[in-house]
Amino acid sequence: MSVEVEVKALLAKAERFIRSAEVLKEAGDLESAVSRLYYAMFFCAEALLLIKGLSFSRHGSVIAAFGEHFVKPGLLPAEMHHWLRDAFDKRQIADYEARPVFVKKDVAILREQAEKFLAETRRFLGL
Repeated sequence: MSVEVEVKALLAKAERFIRSAEVLKEAGDLESAVSRLYYAMFFCAEALLLIKGLSFSRHGSVIAAFGEHFVKPGLLPAEMHHWLRDAFDKRQIADYEARPVFVKKDVAILREQAEKFLAETRRFLGL
């Protein structure tokens, strides 16, 4: 699969996951919604790294490389790196904590960040 096709597929998946998160939120499954929103941002970061020929097997490596290659040189806003790191931490809690800790407002904020992350990624890539 070409890089362009892979990038577009990752962005389409990110968009789908944002929509899925809303369905999950409305169904009361806030933890799964948080997880989907993290992955939406993660897929955007992976797509951006792919255009530089970079691919990583660990989430932490993707997050660090995103910061190094896109935020540190000023190509993308620093808040995006913060959102991605924060979403990763929340996803860890959502996926591994037994008791629910999130409220709908948490999901709404994360959704707004994921939507902005996707929009900024699309803008940067010209898609």
